[in-house]
Amino acid sequence: MGVVLRRSPGVTRWAKWAWKAVAVLPHAGPGGFRVLREEKDITDFHAATVPMELHRSEVESYRTSLMMSPPSVFAVLNKGDDAGNEHEINVHLVTASADLAQEYQDSDEVIVEPVPMPDAMIGIIRDFCEAHFENVPFVKRKRDKKRVDLVEDGIGDARIRQTADVYRSPGVQKARPKDV
Repeated sequence: MGVVLRRSPGVTRWAKWAWKAVAVLPHAGPGGFRVLREEKDITDFHAATVPMELHRSEVESYRTSLMMSPPSVFAVLNKGDDAGNEHEINVHLVTASADLAQEYQDSDEVIVEPVPMPDAMIGIIRDFCEAHFENVPFVKRKRDKKRVDLVEDGIGDARIRQTADVYRSPGVQKARPKDV
């Protein structure tokens, strides 16, 4: 899956460039930040081509991505000096799993961008979901009939002898000076 990144001028003096994933290219060749389009200060790059895998356990999440408006895949981008190229950004992965994309959003070291899914990919993912979807009915858990309120186990502090004041914390008894 090829990923097209758009580089535009940053809006603050601390960020020279702003990066955004704008498209994916199914069955793309190698990327390597090839320039696809330049217009004034905005440049579109074919940044990288990474494999996109589908797993049966993620079918519910793929269905969520298909129900988005528009149906989307997610490009996960690493940013910073450790990206390994002069652009200081690289493509980590492309996924159709909305849940996996949400997990990556917990970090401030990555950028997660939804990208519109091409029509051919919509059909492939929809067919995959239909082939592997298992409808698991919701079963509400029922409480057992055991009464748990009959024994006051663990209430208060065992070092306190009074039954009337079981919730008070034990105080440290002050040492009294002995009468001389």
